[in-house]
Amino acid sequence: MSEIKNLQPTCIWKNFYALTQIPRPSGHLEKVQQFLLDFASSVGVEAFKDPAGNIVMRKAATPGMEDRKGVILQAHMDMVPQKTSESTHNFETDPIEPWIDGDWVKARNTTLGADNGIGVAAIMAVMEAKDMRHGPVEALITADEETGMYGANDLPEGELHGDILLNLDSEWWGKFVIGSAGGIDITATMEYQSANTDEGDVAVRVTLKGLRGGHSGLEIHEGRANANKQMVRFVREAVEECEARLASWHGGNMRNAIPFNAEVVLTLPPENVPALKELVEDWKEAFSDQFKNIESGIEFYVEDAPMPLHEVPVEIQDNLINAIYACHDGVVRMIPSYPNVVETSSNLAIIDIDAEKASLKILARSAREDMKDYVVKMLESCFNMAGMKVKTAGSYCGWDPNPKSAILHHLLRVYKEQNGEDGIIQVDHAGLECSIILGKYPHLDVVSFGPTMKSPHTTSERCFIPTIAPFWELLKKALEEL
Repeated sequence: MSEIKNLQPTCIWKNFYALTQIPRPSGHLEKVQQFLLDFASSVGVEAFKDPAGNIVMRKAATPGMEDRKGVILQAHMDMVPQKTSESTHNFETDPIEPWIDGDWVKARNTTLGADNGIGVAAIMAVMEAKDMRHGPVEALITADEETGMYGANDLPEGELHGDILLNLDSEWWGKFVIGSAGGIDITATMEYQSANTDEGDVAVRVTLKGLRGGHSGLEIHEGRANANKQMVRFVREAVEECEARLASWHGGNMRNAIPFNAEVVLTLPPENVPALKELVEDWKEAFSDQFKNIESGIEFYVEDAPMPLHEVPVEIQDNLINAIYACHDGVVRMIPSYPNVVETSSNLAIIDIDAEKASLKILARSAREDMKDYVVKMLESCFNMAGMKVKTAGSYCGWDPNPKSAILHHLLRVYKEQNGEDGIIQVDHAGLECSIILGKYPHLDVVSFGPTMKSPHTTSERCFIPTIAPFWELLKKALEEL
């Protein structure tokens, strides 16, 4: 694992390795916050934790460059905690286990945390560098970006002093992001009185796993299977054909990740179990056929389960199944003027149902506020018809592109000089903190860029080693020439 410390450039890889050893799942950031404060102290730069839990660092300009525009380097400290079903990893206590697979750095059975650990590692490399020339540099390392951009939302006004913001949270080398989608969390809930299970019934557990999952912004258009949306197809037929009753449902664990597994416990008459097992096999074959060019590791199986004492009342059960079935998931529409870019989407991310309550959690994204509002009202209508209460939270606006950005054209020039080709200007469907920060600091000139990463928010997350060195060279040269 420590071999990644020896990769080039070591100034980034050694810092990234150090980050992998510090638990930092969203919502549990005390250890990484202290780690970053201790790091800043050790390299002699000013640092503090602000009221939002963000870490701010300040490094003085190289002598003679004090009059240059100030640059804010921005990344987020938290990581998405996803693991394989067989993993016993505890994200609150255990280090990540990175390893090298050819040109890629991966993690064993968990997310890697390169999103956005590589950005944080690059900031650390700038802060500790003794041979770099630059104007005044600030670092803004935000808290809990992955679960609601809480650090950016609560960022105090007047805390930052720079003129330019370089966000280091993009995942494709050579692309320079100048706009991104806004988003909103939608939660539908219902409480009810449980029903007693039938003494003559038996219980089974049905599991769907092995799906690719993925980033609900960057990969929502690829047609990957959503475990919750596929499970509901089976559950509805099991209720209709096998007299099954729903006792519990647990699928997905992060709003911004396409759910790759789901598990339901059903009760049914024992004489109907063979028919249900046949139904499982039929749906496994159907899923494999429908997603044969997208999903390769689908597992769908049934096993005996302890008989629960209670289950969802039948009328509530039917309403919940109908709502889940009807809930829109995936792309709503593309940007009309850029038909290859997603404008609006929703991700049915998390379902938790037991005998007395139900909770459905969705992340909706859109580059347009009116379309974001449309998705909210569409989903509200769906869930209200099922008798569910709907609440929204964590709304943030999209980042309006500025193609005339001076820092953008500076970066494009340096990129072409270093790489012999033009960079690509892009607007992302993924949410970035830039829009929120711009709302508090509207004078900032902002661009996002970074090295290549694949499948963030999944256990297949990986970072492409050959892109780290040119990413670092671009960052250094850009800071020196500003």
